[in-house]
Amino acid sequence: MSEDFLPDDRRPLATVLAANVVSITGNCLTSMGVPWFVLQSTGSAAKAGIVAFCAMLPVVVAALVGGPVIDRIGRRRVAVISDLACGVAVAAIPLLQFTDVLNFWMLCVLMAVTGLFRAPGETARGVLLPALAERGGMPLTRAAGLYDGASRCAALTGSALGGVLIAVIGAEYVLLVDAVTFAVSAPLFAFGVRDLSEARAHPQAEPASLRVYRRELGEGYRFVAATPLLLGVCLMTLVTRGLDQGWSAVLLPVHVREELGSSVELGLLEAAFGVCALTGALVYGVVGSRFRRWPVFTVALLIVGLPRFVVAAFTDTFAPLALMMAVEGLACGVLNPIMATVTYETVPEELRSRVLSATTASFQLVTPLGALTAGFLVNSVGLSFALPAVGGVYLLATLCPVIFPAWRQMDRAGSTHDRRWARRPTVPG
Repeated sequence: MSEDFLPDDRRPLATVLAANVVSITGNCLTSMGVPWFVLQSTGSAAKAGIVAFCAMLPVVVAALVGGPVIDRIGRRRVAVISDLACGVAVAAIPLLQFTDVLNFWMLCVLMAVTGLFRAPGETARGVLLPALAERGGMPLTRAAGLYDGASRCAALTGSALGGVLIAVIGAEYVLLVDAVTFAVSAPLFAFGVRDLSEARAHPQAEPASLRVYRRELGEGYRFVAATPLLLGVCLMTLVTRGLDQGWSAVLLPVHVREELGSSVELGLLEAAFGVCALTGALVYGVVGSRFRRWPVFTVALLIVGLPRFVVAAFTDTFAPLALMMAVEGLACGVLNPIMATVTYETVPEELRSRVLSATTASFQLVTPLGALTAGFLVNSVGLSFALPAVGGVYLLATLCPVIFPAWRQMDRAGSTHDRRWARRPTVPG
């Protein structure tokens, strides 16, 4: 790490957190502004779905194959290029619309560009967290809590700001505001990590080639497969992300519509969850290092899983479900910082870009199927049966840390596996 930093210098971490907040706020504005823009300009819900698919598919593809590219180009460059490319693509949408030359296929291509660059940029920023925490003299657990809390804060801010701006200035101008957020985030991040050695491109022992790329890409997936704890996290999260998507996109909205009768209650429920999740992440960042990870993670995961489905299935009033979602949010805010800390401690620095790309891809791979499955269940057996059925599957997934011994390694992540991996020859890149 560079000598230019003063001991316990937390300015780089603060700058990166600020850049991340701005960038994620921009992503939220995109996710709200583009569907609204499509509906306003075309009046077609089907076309809005096509645009969303075009934006999501490249995210998964980039996460699947992007790890070695991040190492060769450098994390700082990748993050900056990601923000600039997303900013240009988003700004092009309203500019082309203002000149009456925007076609639907152009919109799909531009959204695909944002998806293609978004995942590598997020990974490049995330893998620098251990180095930033070390430079700031901060426990990794606390830094991970702050990082997740900042991301959640940005998501809340972006969602609220997007709704207001769409109503006040229109979707086209919201996309221009979105482009500005990326233009701010890119130089902010570049400045914050300019002297951080981990942000630069890794020295390359071999020139780039398809053979070398395939070998480097395989290193990330082989490391995950050879690490029972990481493999368990990936498989469990793959299931729960899909179930969460089914809950938020289908089960909860249908329950609110049928039992509570107003979209206002839906917004309040989501807000209660989001605010409490932010609170949980920040509180864990402050005090989490005092507690063992495995018990905290296991209890939090059990709270996040089955209870909300049971409450929704057996109540038709707002207050019990709101209380449950608030408690769930507090527990959910604990999970990401723990998983991030365990991952950073387990994976050697030279493999982090590749491993985090692999884990990100596994998290996102089946998420879109969650809503489709939940919708099919509701149409086939009804909401009263779908809620406990999905909740039961969620319970099985959340029991993994209780049943499988590998999960108890959360409290000593990285110690044994890192030493064993370190004895292997280092793969170039």
